[in-house]
Amino acid sequence: MEISYFLLPKDKVSYLTTSATMKDAIEKLEACHYTAIPIIDEEGKYIGTLSEGDLLWKLKDTAGLTFDNMNEVPVSRLKKRIYNECVAIGAMMDDMLTLAADQNFVPVVDDNRIFLGIIRRKDIIAYYTRNITD
Repeated sequence: MEISYFLLPKDKVSYLTTSATMKDAIEKLEACHYTAIPIIDEEGKYIGTLSEGDLLWKLKDTAGLTFDNMNEVPVSRLKKRIYNECVAIGAMMDDMLTLAADQNFVPVVDDNRIFLGIIRRKDIIAYYTRNITD
C-alpha cells in the first residue's frame, strides 16, 4: 500500500504561512479545532509545525506580549518546541508509520519539500482496526 492512500490533501487541511501572526495562528487553531498546525513558506514548502504550547510559551516568556498585540509577532519568530518530521509522498509505509507513532499527524511533501497534505494518526488506526483480523 502507498502512503498516498492515507493522504488528507492540502486543500482540506488548515495550515499557516510564514507571514501569519500569532493572532492568525490562534484564530485558525480555534476554528479548525487543531492543537498543532503545519507551517509552509511562500513557495509552499513545509517549514515546521506550530503547537498551542509554542504559542503559550511565547506569551508567557515575552514581557509586554498580550492578546491585544500578538498580531505584531510573526509565527516565523516563534520557537517550535517539537519538530514534526515530514515524509516524502514516495516513502515506504514503514517510514510513515514510524513517524505517526510519535506525531498526531505526519506532514507529506513532494521531492522538492512542497507541502501536499497530512496523514492523520487517527485515520491509520481506523484503517488497521477495520482491516486487521486475527
